[in-house]
Amino acid sequence: MSSARAADRGRRAAIFEARPTLRVLCAVTLAGMLLLGAPFATRAQQPIVIKFSHVTTPDTPKGKGAEKFKELAEKYTGGKVRVEVYPNSQLYKDKEEIEALQLGAVQMLAPSTSKFAPIGIKEFEALDLPFIFPDEAGYLKATKGPVGKSLLQRLDGKGIAGLAFWDNGFHMISANKPLRKPRDLQGLKIRISGSKVADAYLRAMGALPQIIAFSELYQALQTGVVDGCENTPSNYYTQKLHEVQKHINVMNHGHLSYAVIANKKFWDGLPADIRAQLEKAMQEATDYTNSIASKENADALAAIKASGKSEVYEPTKEEREEWRQALLATYKGAESRVGKDIIAALQKETAVSQ
Repeated sequence: MSSARAADRGRRAAIFEARPTLRVLCAVTLAGMLLLGAPFATRAQQPIVIKFSHVTTPDTPKGKGAEKFKELAEKYTGGKVRVEVYPNSQLYKDKEEIEALQLGAVQMLAPSTSKFAPIGIKEFEALDLPFIFPDEAGYLKATKGPVGKSLLQRLDGKGIAGLAFWDNGFHMISANKPLRKPRDLQGLKIRISGSKVADAYLRAMGALPQIIAFSELYQALQTGVVDGCENTPSNYYTQKLHEVQKHINVMNHGHLSYAVIANKKFWDGLPADIRAQLEKAMQEATDYTNSIASKENADALAAIKASGKSEVYEPTKEEREEWRQALLATYKGAESRVGKDIIAALQKETAVSQ
C-alpha cells in the first residue's frame, strides 16, 4: 500500500513539474492569499518584497546588476523594500518567466529582448538584427534614446512596466567545427533563444535554428541535441559552454540585450516615495551594469582562451565584412515583422547603413 501511495505521489509530482503554467498559477494563488487584505499603505511595519528572477548565474553582468539593484533599493528605501534575487532559473526558466511576471508570481525580471515577440511585441526583435550595432557606444545610444524609450513604452499594454535596458555585449558563435565562412554553418543545429530575426539570419547561412531554454543549453550541446550556439563571452564562460564547444568565432554579429521589467500593477501601486527611490536605484544599477559589461566579457574571453578547452578565432575585418554581406537580406525580410520605421530609426541612431 505504501509503495502504491509513493508511486501515486511520484506521478502527481511529474504532472505538476511538466505543467509550468500550473506552477505559475499555484505561486500566484499563494502570493495572493498572503497579501490579501494587506495593501502597501497598511503594511508600514513590513518590508515590501520584490522577487527578482533571472536565468543567468550571479557572476554575469546581469547577475551582478540584479545584486547591485538589491543593494541600492534596500539602502535608498531604508529597509522598506526587500529584494530577493533568484538567479540561474531557480524559480522559472526563460520560457516561463514572463507569464509568471504578468500573473504576479514575481515582481521583476530581466529577460533578453527576444522574449517579447511571443506576447505580441515583435518590435524588440529589431535589436537582434545582425551587425545593427557597430560597437557598445552605438548600442547604449540607441537604447537610451527615443528608440529604446519607445520600445519600453510598448510593454505597458501587456501589464508590464519597462524600466531599463541592460547591456551584455556581443555574440560569439560556436560549434564543434571551425566556423570561418558563412557556409560553414550549413546543416548545423544552432540554439537560439527564440528570436525570429535570429532564426532568419541563421537560416540564411544554411543553419537549422533550435529554440532551447538557456538552463538546458549545456546539456543540449554536450549530448548533441544541438551542434552549436551563439552568446556572449560572459555567458559562455559562466555556463561552461566553451567546455562542450571545440571552436568559437568571436564574430560580434549580434548583440545580447536585456530589458529590466516589473509587473505594472505592482509597480504603479507602490507608494510614490518608494517608487521614486526604486527608480533611482534602477538608474544607478543600470549605469553600473552597462559599465562592467565590456570588461566582464573581455575577462571571460581571456579565461576561455586560457582554459584551452576551445579554439577561439577572431576574424579579420575582411572576414567579418563577408559575414555582414551574407546577412544583408535579413534586414529586408525583417521589415514586415518588426517595422521598417524602427529599423530605419535604429540605423540612424547607430549611423549604420545597409
